[in-house]
Amino acid sequence: MDNRQAIGSWLSGPRAAMEDAGADFGYRGEQLGLPESGPNSIARPGRRLGALAVDWALSVLIAYGLITDGYSPATSNWALLVFFALSVLTVGTIGFTPGKRLFGIRVVALETGTVNPLRALVRSVLLCLAIPALVWDRDGRGLHDRLAKTVEVRI
Repeated sequence: MDNRQAIGSWLSGPRAAMEDAGADFGYRGEQLGLPESGPNSIARPGRRLGALAVDWALSVLIAYGLITDGYSPATSNWALLVFFALSVLTVGTIGFTPGKRLFGIRVVALETGTVNPLRALVRSVLLCLAIPALVWDRDGRGLHDRLAKTVEVRI
């Protein structure tokens, strides 16, 4: 084995090594019955992180300008509360936040295709805790989505 090949397999991770050995993992969303690409396919991490950044920036702007009237130590706490309210209200009613809409993502329930306010509440609480959002399954769904039985798909 060439050293470059050994380094390449180490850098690409265990999934690539297993695929090179012949394992077939399929595409993200296949187990959920979603298409591989196009509308209603699993939203990729780049889009999701971009939407999160837009929503967080909007929340900080609202907290900075309307609630704390400038920067104070409480601004970040208010921003988290605004982010939580924004997420619950928008995902629970129309299925996406302003950032998600900008990046072409919506949140859907696996069974019904729409998110009710209770699922949005559970999802938002877990998202604000941050740790569940950092644990992903093979389909790219965070733990907050798995527990709320939702998935982020492309529009």
